[in-house]
Parts: sequence; structure tokens; C-alpha cells
Amino acid sequence: MENGDGNEGTSAFHVPEWMIQFADQKQEFNKRPTKIGRRSLSRSISQSSTDSYSSAASYTDSSDDETSPRDKQQKNSKGSSDFCVKNIKQAEFGRREIEIAEQEMPALMALRKRAQGEKPLAGAKIVGCTHITAQTAVLMETLGALGAQCRWAACNIYSTLNEVAAALAESGFPVFAWKGESEDDFWWCIDRCVNVEGWQPNMILDDGGDLTHWIYKKYPNMFKKIKGIVEESVTGVHRLYQLSKAGKLCVPAMNVNDSVTKQKFDNLYCCRESILDGLKRTTDMMFGGKQVVVCGYGEVGKGCCAALKAMGSIVYVTEIDPICALQACMDGFRLVKLNEVIRQVDIVITCTGNKNVVTREHLDRMKNSCIVCNMGHSNTEIDVASLRTPELTWERVRSQVDHVIWPDGKRIVLLAEGRLLNLSCSTVPTFVLSITATTQALALIELYNAPEGRYKQDVYLLPKKMDEYVASLHLPTFDAHLTELTDEQAKYLGLNKNGPFKPNYYRY
Repeated sequence: MENGDGNEGTSAFHVPEWMIQFADQKQEFNKRPTKIGRRSLSRSISQSSTDSYSSAASYTDSSDDETSPRDKQQKNSKGSSDFCVKNIKQAEFGRREIEIAEQEMPALMALRKRAQGEKPLAGAKIVGCTHITAQTAVLMETLGALGAQCRWAACNIYSTLNEVAAALAESGFPVFAWKGESEDDFWWCIDRCVNVEGWQPNMILDDGGDLTHWIYKKYPNMFKKIKGIVEESVTGVHRLYQLSKAGKLCVPAMNVNDSVTKQKFDNLYCCRESILDGLKRTTDMMFGGKQVVVCGYGEVGKGCCAALKAMGSIVYVTEIDPICALQACMDGFRLVKLNEVIRQVDIVITCTGNKNVVTREHLDRMKNSCIVCNMGHSNTEIDVASLRTPELTWERVRSQVDHVIWPDGKRIVLLAEGRLLNLSCSTVPTFVLSITATTQALALIELYNAPEGRYKQDVYLLPKKMDEYVASLHLPTFDAHLTELTDEQAKYLGLNKNGPFKPNYYRY
């Protein structure tokens, strides 16, 4: 295993019995799973997921009243009011969405079936801050089936599916989220998850680092009982490494983002499909012949570029890393500086995890009707705040689509106010999220059950064996058949027949 300093260490990871039962996988996966039954609190902590200047209407309840969920008195059918969602009456519709998602999440359902007898998360009190969609609902209900108690908030003010949040609340999960939250709402929801009498978390599942930073800022004593943090985003992992470097990380943290299964599937393959979906739904544009610049050629950038190239777009790439830059060149993309092409491109896409990648100067020089969007987790990549000036006019043309108009009549098309395009404006493939969610669940199980001393106050990568296990759980979906090493071959390669098959330094 690699620790936060990038050094290799020995792993004492114990493989539970339920994790190595690979027999009859194909039969198990082919079965259809059965139904399972006002003011700002903070502005200085993080701007990565909030900074909102206008509210967004939900796609699913545009006819709903404009009353804030915080001002409503709602109870589920069991009489509980420990939640805050848009409309609890949408629960039945949300439940159907969750059941559909279960069909495309075979590994998570298999994990639920195999491990729920053992209850590896019994006693775990997990506070989570992720996108609240049908797919993450399957993850939450799996964690519950494995013995955990959960409280949940959204990591993005636009990505919550209101009907899914209602279904979770109806099932007894304390969920505090709705689509179109304000900045005040965002932090209030996180605080309601954390600050509750008689309940204190001992595990954190975060996406972006806002929840972790909120606890550090407001409730630092909670870390005395927290066993670990599981973080899945580039932004959140970066913040964890900053805490580690400063000596302020007081619990072990698992970096799920850099696990192979997450990097390759959620970042690469997911974005390869969802970038087109998000752009089509918001702009109805044709991609053939359009000039596009993609800022960043990491896994997300690679996925975006591949999809746009396949659709006939002319794609440029900007990069700071010479290795990623060389990969872009070898893949047939023109490597440029943003200033060199900003006047001619039709679409600008950011996916760097950095800040101020697209500045006001760039925005001023863009051509009329240029589309600007972000595929990174945080809304820091495009300097949207610089567009909030008196001489510019904002015009909302549809949900998540704004025209920003200059005095001379030029306009740019800004999507999701610079937030994550795919989850704000469209959806992502459920199967891909099954891979990430299974990885998150295993990371939580590992950190929660690890004996004292196995993990220090540092950032760790997922053990290679877990990565391979997650991948193997998804192969039966494709009727794929792995070749097994003979004893002679395993001895020749110096490997265990059951893996891990690659060293930690291997680059997939």
C-alpha cells in the first residue's frame, strides 16, 4: 500500500470470507434483486460546492411551490421528521428510480447479499456528503443493510434528485438535501447531519471535502471518535493531502479517487459518455465540426476528448503536465495555450481541479455564443464571480443555462453556473457508479474494522486486492471469463494465483 507520502508500505489487510467467495458468481449476478422494502453559517470554509447567485428549479417538481423545505413541517409514514427534503410525497416515484438503479449495480447488490449476514459495519455511524441520486441511494441502503447508521447531505446544490431524497427519507434515512439549495441551505444541511443530540459519527464518507472541513472548523472534538475518512474526489483528496502535509490530519483517510477502478471507470469512461449527454440536454447542439478546447488531460479530460473527437469535433487540449501533454499529442490532439484558441473555439470545457483556469480576460475574448462549462468537481475553475458586474446582463434561458450578455451584444452560454456539468445537467451511467460505490463501501468496511495501528494519521490508497475484487464483481455482467494461472505460471511470475496481479507502482 502507498501512504500519503507516496512511499510503499506493508499491508496487513485481511480478506473476509465473504469477499473471496467467487463461486457461482454468474448465477448470482443474473438474478434480479428483490425490492428493499437564516443566514450563512460560513463562507470562509469552502467555496468549492456553493457560491450560488441564483436558484435552480428541479426538473422533477417544477410545479411545486416555492416554499423552502426548511420552512415545511414534513413527516414520513413512520412519523419521523428527522429529514429535510423538497417533498416527502415524491417517495414512491423515487423508490422506483432506486429499484431501476439496482439492476445496473450488480456488485453492490452482491456485496449487500454476501455481507449482510456478517454485518461488517455494525456499530458504524456514517455521516455522508455526496451527490444524492438513485445510485448513491443504493450505496446508502447497502451500508444500512451491512449494519451502519447513516446521516446524509448533498455535496452539490444542483445534483440532488428530489424524489430519491424523499424515498430515502421515507425509508428512515435522515437526509437533508434538495435540488437548488442556496449557500445558507448547503451549510445548514451539513450541520443538521453532524450536529444532532445523542448521535455522533465515527466514519465520514465525503465527496469534495466540504463535510470534512466543516467538522474540522465547527466540531473538531468529534475526530476523537472518528475512525476514518473515505474521500472520492480529486478536490477532496487534494485537501486531505494538504491537511496531512500540515500535520493537521488527525484520523486515517482512504483516497478512493486514485484507486484504479475509480480513476478508470468513474473519471474516464463515465465522463466519456456523460459529457455529451450534459451538453446535448442543455444546448441541443451538434458536435460535428465544432472547435472545442478541453482544459486538462487527466482521466476526465481524456474521456471528454475521446467522446468529442468521435462525434467529429476539432479538439484542442491545454495541459501543465508534460506527460499528460505528450499523451494528448500521441492521441492526436493539438496541444495549445488557452490564449491561442480562445477567440475561435465554440466550446470551452474545464477539468483540471484547479482555480481560475478560465478568467474574465478569457471570457471577454470569447466569440459570440461560445459555450462554457466545467467537468471538475468544484466551481472554482471558471471565474464566474467576475461576470457579476453591472455592465453584463444575465439571462436565464432554461434550467442550468444562462446567457451572459456583453454591452456590444455578444453573449456566452454558461452551463450550471460553472459547476459540475454532468451531475448538474444530466445523469451519469449507473453501471460506472456501481464500481465507485462498491469501492467506497469496501473502503469504509476496511477502515472501520482495521485494528488499531494498521493505519496512521495519513492518506492511504485502497489495497490492490480490493481494486481487483471490485473489478471481478462486475465481470459477470459481460459474461466475461477470466483466465486462471496454473501453479507453474504463478510460480514463474512470483504471484499468488488469486492476486494481487500487479505491484503498487503498476500504471494501468
